[in-house]
Amino acid sequence: MSRAVIYETFGGPEVLELREVPEPHAGPGEVRVRVAAAGLNPMDWILASRPEAAEQFGITVPSGFGYDFAGVVDEVGDGATGFAVGDRVYGGALGRAVADFVVVKTPTSASEALFHTPDGIGDEVASTLPVAGLTAAAALAAIDLRSGDTVLIGGAAGGVGVFAVQLAKLAGATVLGTASEGTFEFLRQFGVEPVAYGPGLADRVRALAPDGVTAATDLYGTETAETALALGVPPERISTIAAGPNPPGGVCATGGFDAGPDAVERITDAILAGKLTVPIAATFPIEKIRDAVTLQSGRHVHGKIVVTL
Repeated sequence: MSRAVIYETFGGPEVLELREVPEPHAGPGEVRVRVAAAGLNPMDWILASRPEAAEQFGITVPSGFGYDFAGVVDEVGDGATGFAVGDRVYGGALGRAVADFVVVKTPTSASEALFHTPDGIGDEVASTLPVAGLTAAAALAAIDLRSGDTVLIGGAAGGVGVFAVQLAKLAGATVLGTASEGTFEFLRQFGVEPVAYGPGLADRVRALAPDGVTAATDLYGTETAETALALGVPPERISTIAAGPNPPGGVCATGGFDAGPDAVERITDAILAGKLTVPIAATFPIEKIRDAVTLQSGRHVHGKIVVTL
């Protein structure tokens, strides 16, 4: 037997249960990963709490929980290629990541991902990369961010935001980031000019960037996108990740699945070079999954939350 976090009904953290389940094994064309860490994302608790969101991703109850994981390959099925027993890996498995073992097809399917973990990157950091790192890369690629831009990033202190602001700085942009005032010092360590979200955002941005904003990405809802439109930023230079398929004003909706093929390597190279840091706000053992998700769903975390196994 092995352990997995399961929920049988949709709801808040209270529906999550750590259960003993039959140990899965790698079949033909599959590898099994012994999971060491699982990074949490807002989409995890959204899928567990909102049936309409889960339906869009083909998730039905009972279901496992989480997407991002990191660990070591410990079984390789017949015909599986690219990975060997003992390889350190990280990736994603929709609705299955917070468990002792994850079985993934090779090559991966649309709802899965698997990458080799570079030497020098630990499992906890690796487990934060698939959703947040790739989503940040896609959000900036969608607006063709380049050196000399002044970019407004909404939700800058969140799990995706901490990647987006650093990638934007590496691209040579000046970065303004919306956040609560309690996170301002946290953001300044990344070279970000923080600005409080809420009513009057456009006026505050004008004061901070009198020469104007040239691009924007909204990582939380629509406030930043709507503000950018009001400031005269062209819709094609504004992206959103959480505004649904029809964002305001014809701006670009995107997500991690749109990230370019080199995005993962660019992010891990930047981490290894010391140019990008992954702030881990808290770690919880798998037995404390409800506490971890309660903290995550409060949306006031500076950085990433990781569950350890």
